[in-house]
Amino acid sequence: MNTQSNTVQESALESQRVAPAVLSATRPLYWSVRRELWENRSIYVAPMAVAGVIVFGYLIALIHVPRPIQEMAAHHHDIPHLTFQDPYNVASGFIMGTALIVGVFYCLDALYGERRDRSILFWKSLPVSDLTAVLSKACIALLVLPLITMAITVATHWIMFLLNSAALLARGQSVAALWSQLPLFRMDLALFYHLFSMHVLWWAPIYAWLLLVSAWARRATFLWAFLPPLSVSILEKILFGTSHFTSMLNYRFSGDATVGAATAGSFPFDPNMTHLTPGRFLSIPGLWIGLLIAAALLAAAVQLRRYRDPM
Repeated sequence: MNTQSNTVQESALESQRVAPAVLSATRPLYWSVRRELWENRSIYVAPMAVAGVIVFGYLIALIHVPRPIQEMAAHHHDIPHLTFQDPYNVASGFIMGTALIVGVFYCLDALYGERRDRSILFWKSLPVSDLTAVLSKACIALLVLPLITMAITVATHWIMFLLNSAALLARGQSVAALWSQLPLFRMDLALFYHLFSMHVLWWAPIYAWLLLVSAWARRATFLWAFLPPLSVSILEKILFGTSHFTSMLNYRFSGDATVGAATAGSFPFDPNMTHLTPGRFLSIPGLWIGLLIAAALLAAAVQLRRYRDPM
């Protein structure tokens, strides 16, 4: 009996020791991510601004709803779901495009900026490792920004949906056609799948490459990020008459053609969600090769930040 009680007490004490250790290991990363959000408000301000412009434009457009749609809605005729869905797909595309641009410029300035303004001397004086610093910046591009994009896009969709419903009701028309033909929940689920598969997993090596350039370059990070791949493509074409490197870059940017929208996604989103094939997506060799390359690039960025001097 005493042996069992001692065992229980030891396991409880061990769990109490492990919990603070885990918290102490993750707390610097958590606060580093929060610092990045404090210092880079464009991460959420830019997508929100684009969403605001989209909602305003959509509100203006509702004043001039095409007469055929009004008549079909008034007579309860079937309206192709694309008629209702197109504005929502356009909104998703603009917000995701904005997030992509923000992610590219954020990564290029993330490690370069702290060396340029010499704030790296202050951050290195804190008990935060170079690994934690680089991972926090990678988390912004690969996790935080897609989540913010998802939240803003879903909110925009629902605001547009409510405005559309209110406009129909104000004209004395039925909203049944809108509610039955617009697969809003399925669109948002497809959007989440697209963001997670494409923006997080598939583009991980691209963001890792941008962070590596940011840690290495002394100036003109944008040129150093894009000129070397472009030069390799041109040289390969001139010397060998092939375009394997260009095809590889296109494969990484646009997704795996063998599974179509499983990686790159497509607009408009398929209302039946036939392109949601996570099993096929996770079986693509290019996905895992890209993740390994991303890990290697991030490890190189950590080493560069450790030994790179301020400018």
